Amino acid sequence: MAEAPETIEGWWVLHDVRRVDWAQWRRLSPAQREAIIGEAQAYFAHSDAINGTGDGAFALYQVITQKGDLETLHFRPQAGMLFDIQNEMAKLQLNDFLQPAYAYFSIIELSRYNDVSDDPLRNPALAARLHHEIPATAYNCFYPMNKRRGERVNWYDTDVEERRALMRGHGMIGRKYADRVTQIVTGSQGLDDWEWGVTLFADDPLYFKKLIYEMRFDPASSRYAEFGPFYIGRRMRVQQLATFLALPRNQDGPQAQGL
Repeated sequence: MAEAPETIEGWWVLHDVRRVDWAQWRRLSPAQREAIIGEAQAYFAHSDAINGTGDGAFALYQVITQKGDLETLHFRPQAGMLFDIQNEMAKLQLNDFLQPAYAYFSIIELSRYNDVSDDPLRNPALAARLHHEIPATAYNCFYPMNKRRGERVNWYDTDVEERRALMRGHGMIGRKYADRVTQIVTGSQGLDDWEWGVTLFADDPLYFKKLIYEMRFDPASSRYAEFGPFYIGRRMRVQQLATFLALPRNQDGPQAQGL
């Protein structure tokens, strides 16, 4: 049996992507939409207030492509808190006009491949990586991934020293982009359909392409990595939710027109 490296875990993470049911949204009057937006903004403002407290993190994103419209990103110290968040969001009036598009449940993870041997309680830098604030960048990129187990290669059968060397080389590429891209890796074995989630943050989405393109040539990816769908989001302040959901006056529904 191949040696399994020890992992250390930090905050729990929930990515939640929704589509707006624009047809149903247009049927509401401006007053109805305003009330629904007000309730949602109040809820998200409460979520946003956790940033910087050390008790978790929150961010709201507009998603590009037809994979979704809105993404909420939540970090919390306990898994049960994310269950509560999902339940709270389901009770918002806005949820009646949102359709589930994608969600991912995982936990921030560091492996011992890179000799992470310090106690996070005594190492502030390590603790910060495990309890990571969401960077205040303009864009994020999320994708799930597996280590491939095909006919020719199997990551989980590989000797631990070879895996350690591969991950060291993989990390060297990431460090080249450290001043432009922040990466958070979350583990999801036994938690979701993929084995890891990768979330990248940058002020220019071009760096997502450049970083991932270069990493595809690295053996840790070219031989062993299997990638899931990619979700790209643009950071949205809570106050911008009203602008995002606003409709042109000529799109107001029958109730708005008194019909």
